[in-house]
Amino acid sequence: MSKLEELVAAAREQVERRKQLLSAESLRAQLGTRGGSRPFSEALVRPGLSLIAEFKRRSPSSGDIRAGADVGDVVTAYERGGAAALSVLTEEDSFGGSLDDLRGARAACELPILRKDFVVDPYQLHEAAVNGADAVLLIVAALDDQELALLFGEARQLDLDCVVEVHDEEELDRALAVGAEVIGINNRNLEDLRVDIDTTAKLITDVPAGKTVVSESGYEFREQLDELERIGVDAVLIGETLMRADDPESRVRELTLDEEATREHYIRDAGNS
Repeated sequence: MSKLEELVAAAREQVERRKQLLSAESLRAQLGTRGGSRPFSEALVRPGLSLIAEFKRRSPSSGDIRAGADVGDVVTAYERGGAAALSVLTEEDSFGGSLDDLRGARAACELPILRKDFVVDPYQLHEAAVNGADAVLLIVAALDDQELALLFGEARQLDLDCVVEVHDEEELDRALAVGAEVIGINNRNLEDLRVDIDTTAKLITDVPAGKTVVSESGYEFREQLDELERIGVDAVLIGETLMRADDPESRVRELTLDEEATREHYIRDAGNS
């Protein structure tokens, strides 16, 4: 069994456990309490390369990253640094995430939020909507065509944006077939977890004009982001580099080159000195 197959199987088991605690009907009844949406897709197409800053506690490839982190502290630092949007890992077993992290991020800042998980069941879409997500990740490699179309359509009914993640040309064709508007190109092969940052450059030439492209995995330096912007990428998702930083706010600022956030940082520091 590949790593992706293990993660998807675990996701299905986790969903079934949660359904035992809260029925799908009871979960849907909570949709009426949902707060106002924060347009996720719009945040990715502002001038320049938009940064989606990710909150995750650990990963299968790296182990613990920032296991005891306070989600509120981290995401507000991301916001101050100039991130355009957030990604919050909610997968429990391999990433140490939870819906509590999603709710905490929603309460702590004003940025639109992507729920990042192995979404395999409409139940997870309702969870995302109820707990503060504005968008969800759909991984093409984890779904067959029928599942992908069902989840994509249901997400749109719930007013959730979708980042439809691909890794090769076949997966890109499948994403485009369901009408995906935001294409996530993951440089990490989820079968073996290896990263090849050339994946984005190879696939973006096949993405039709008018689609929003998000590049994921393997980025640490501003020079890499300059190259992404040069080839037409709209947004980049960065997690581990930011989560390992001693000062996530400054690290985000270095990557975004956000001059306004930098000025505010210096003014605040001067006022506290």
